[in-house]
Amino acid sequence: MKTYQKVRTFIYRDARPLDIARWQYHFESGSKEAVLTALATYQNEDGGFGHALEPDCWNPNSAPIQTWTATEILREIDFADNTHPIIDGILRYLASGKHFNGKFWPFAINSNEGYPHAPWWGYSEADDDGCYGYNPTACLAGFIIRFADKNNNLYRLGCCIATEAVASYMAQDLLSDMHTAACFVRLMQYCEEAGVNDVIDLPALKAKLHKQVKHSITQNTAEWETGYICKPSQFLTDHDSIFYADNKEIADYECEFIIKTQLPDGSWPIPWGWADYPEEWAVSKNWWKGNGTILNMLYLKGMGRL
Repeated sequence: MKTYQKVRTFIYRDARPLDIARWQYHFESGSKEAVLTALATYQNEDGGFGHALEPDCWNPNSAPIQTWTATEILREIDFADNTHPIIDGILRYLASGKHFNGKFWPFAINSNEGYPHAPWWGYSEADDDGCYGYNPTACLAGFIIRFADKNNNLYRLGCCIATEAVASYMAQDLLSDMHTAACFVRLMQYCEEAGVNDVIDLPALKAKLHKQVKHSITQNTAEWETGYICKPSQFLTDHDSIFYADNKEIADYECEFIIKTQLPDGSWPIPWGWADYPEEWAVSKNWWKGNGTILNMLYLKGMGRL
């Protein structure tokens, strides 16, 4: 309970309105509508998201990775009304072809260069060619399959991308990048929820992802103290996850790790930083702390430790 009270104080004192609404929804009987109202302030007229919704890039323009961030928040609150303006707008943005090169939505976009951002959001022409592979493309394709009208061209595009993405993944070794791995987990989940059986080989993908998740998790917990590493919460949030049984011991340990590493102000350390824009990074770091506290508490809740 001490952990909970310290987090609650931090959220109300320092978090963004969006994260306050998320906290209230998950832990204080708040409404989905409040989360949606706050989330909508980051959405542009073209339906995409910007405005530092993903706090490491302050570009106000719509971007694939910022839009992906919005899809993750929608999923977090279990919101699936595809007639709602937020989901309809995301589908409209993805259907517009903006930033899409025929195979990938890029990891970073050119207009990032005009605004404060972390080094990894700096743009190069290689980004246009999918230098980061299927992050976030696989996840966006899954979102399309889950929510687009099955009779329109966008749905067919989503299926085509998913088929190519899974074929590429199945033909290679296990991924080294945890973020791309998480995108394939999400693609699998979206396809299952959509009841899609003819787009990808779900049993084969699921079997490989079991190996992928175990491979991706940093097993040396000593590295968790200081490094930017992969913990079980990258892929699962509760005992019901298909990945829990294979990773039970280390997944349970993450609960202990969360509890023991909470900072005095109620938040948790952020294990990365920016090389430039120190003033903006100080703000973004606090935004990340608000997000991180919610994710940590959701993990403890899902694992029966709250």
